[in-house]
Amino acid sequence: MSLVDTAPVIGAGIDRVDGARKVAGAAAYPSDFNAQGQAYATLLQSTVGAGRIRTLDTTAAESAPGVLSVITHRNMSRLPDGPITALGASPPAPLQDERILHHGQHIAMVVAQTPQQAVAAARLIEVTYDADDPVTNLQDPRAERMDNPWGLDSERGAVADALDTVDVKVSATYTTPDNTNNPLGLFATLAVWEQDTLTVHDATQWPSMARATLAKVFDVPESAVRVLAPYVGGAFGNGLRVWPHVILTVLAARMTGRPVKLVLTRPQMFTSIGHRPSSIQHITIGAERSGELVAIDHRTTSSVAMEDDDYEPLAASSAVSYACPNVITRDSQVRLNIPNPTSMRAPAEGQGNFALESALDELAYALGIDPLELRLRNYAENHPGNGMPWSSKALRECYEVGAERFGWSRRDPAPRSMRDGDWLIGYGVAGVGYPWYAQPCNARATVNRDGSAIVRSAATDIGTGTYTVMTQVSADALGIPLDRVRFDLGDSDMPHSPQAGGSGLTGALATAVQDACGGVLQRVLDLVREDAESPLRGCGLGDVSVGNGRMHRRDRPEEGESYADILARHGQQELTADGTSTPADPSTLGMALAGAFGAKFVEVRVDADLGVIRVARVVSVIDGGRILNEKTARSQIIGGTVGGIGQALFEETVTDAGTGRIANGTFGDYLVPVNADVADMDVVFVGQPDRSTPLGTKGVGEIGLVGIAAATANAVYHATGTRIRSLPITLDHLL
Repeated sequence: MSLVDTAPVIGAGIDRVDGARKVAGAAAYPSDFNAQGQAYATLLQSTVGAGRIRTLDTTAAESAPGVLSVITHRNMSRLPDGPITALGASPPAPLQDERILHHGQHIAMVVAQTPQQAVAAARLIEVTYDADDPVTNLQDPRAERMDNPWGLDSERGAVADALDTVDVKVSATYTTPDNTNNPLGLFATLAVWEQDTLTVHDATQWPSMARATLAKVFDVPESAVRVLAPYVGGAFGNGLRVWPHVILTVLAARMTGRPVKLVLTRPQMFTSIGHRPSSIQHITIGAERSGELVAIDHRTTSSVAMEDDDYEPLAASSAVSYACPNVITRDSQVRLNIPNPTSMRAPAEGQGNFALESALDELAYALGIDPLELRLRNYAENHPGNGMPWSSKALRECYEVGAERFGWSRRDPAPRSMRDGDWLIGYGVAGVGYPWYAQPCNARATVNRDGSAIVRSAATDIGTGTYTVMTQVSADALGIPLDRVRFDLGDSDMPHSPQAGGSGLTGALATAVQDACGGVLQRVLDLVREDAESPLRGCGLGDVSVGNGRMHRRDRPEEGESYADILARHGQQELTADGTSTPADPSTLGMALAGAFGAKFVEVRVDADLGVIRVARVVSVIDGGRILNEKTARSQIIGGTVGGIGQALFEETVTDAGTGRIANGTFGDYLVPVNADVADMDVVFVGQPDRSTPLGTKGVGEIGLVGIAAATANAVYHATGTRIRSLPITLDHLL
């Protein structure tokens, strides 16, 4: 419902409303909060990758200056695991026994008067182990292997028979390594108990879930727990779970009777808050000589921790990406002695798309067909699995616009045929999609007597622009100028919100915000329903429009009055209403729910003698449905593209096979793209509002990363004639 008759604010690329606070240092991140009388905690972590603690001597630490408590499995409370959430199981409770499941596992927490005292005391703890050889390799025969636990495998047609009769067949194995999320802000937790009431400041992407988890673990009502995260210093999925260090900090505060603060170190970030799981992917694609796809067989194995249930269906999108009559996808997992994996930007699609789109590129060369043309010949006009029309899909337009802007027609199809001096030039393309996802959401809107408005929900803004976009949606729905509207978030006491993740928050939250604002408008009209002084007397929602802080009659636009005047005349300080949103039921829509789509075009330059790889240009054309703020949406695509360049060329979390130790757990050793590595990036949005959501949004938080790795690998092949099937692509692959 849009009741605005003034210049629209939705879609406008306005600056971030929280930008000034951030650059002025006024935005308080979790590590910035302190409480009177707080103590400080530090973690001691295992130095072996598997086995048991034989001895654990904390005597010296307990008597060290300033130490308040040393928590180990010997004095740790028996805690239940957290609840099953919309994204799966909570991580197992910490310090429950003497077993060691991965290198860097928390084995003790020291709480002291100062952080320096806590660190010094932790060094005094003496530990010995009965160590086992860790299982760290997906192909280790000792590893426990599990089939798809979520029932997301798919099969249609007769794949084996089809592959036996096709004209051309490509079969290859692709591998991706562990990647670590590495937000700039160190994760921090401050826990404060006041009798049986708990307040926690935490780097979470999901305050409502964090509250529910802490309430269950510590056996208190949810109403007794408040989780605050008004600003988060970056998060790429690792804030979607309540991690063991959070549980330990809350427990330490309860045990000591003091507020307790913990800030993870950078090396601890590598072992404490998840990572993108590694994968081995076997894929076979068969086609007719004309280029028509006949069969796709995509089977994957990915890593999971010994006692965790995180899961990513890497192959799932291969079943719906192209028009192909025979498809089978199978995803399995292997338990390893590694820290718990978790979602990392574009989970599953980031890995699975690399294999599918690389294999399609190989098929294009085997057929002698332009890689872009092959994708267009197998374009899925309808959902390949159920035959229904998509709720929206402008992927063909993405390909066409991207090819024009990139200059794809200038590509010489022969590998190693384009050159600029010592640099070999390569062009690569990938088609991408990110599936639809949403959860129920609530919001609350208030119009004040001075004509301003406050809208609230327990969401988070992890840098995506939620503060800004929801301010726009609120201002649009209420017809109040942007500078008179404030959107509050990051507080679990506010109405329930789903996570900032999965590209689903904008659609869910914006719909709830609109509903809440519509409720406020109705309350205003109820107030003047019998008001003889009001020109709005007797009007319903369909009879009015809003703008500039006023309500107007649609039939007589010159007649209306401001919210401030209405509330003042009726002696009201404010009017408030709650709103909700519920995801669309696919079974009632008669169409297939569409996520975002896109086409990625990458130009690489490879030094012919040294093998040095440079990404020179990236063109991303995105069908993200209705774009609510083009500036913040473009920023999302740029950020995702940078992450994709990292996945393609730099990022690899290296685990020592013998010890299970992460060997590059610092920013000095774990490589990420810096300014000099980031290409000239062109971002374009195409398409129409999606028919399945009230505002027509589809989400763009993940789609920016998907496909960059595949397009880069395809460009490297075009430049050099060398096919790289493992990430990251480094110069040693080409020498």
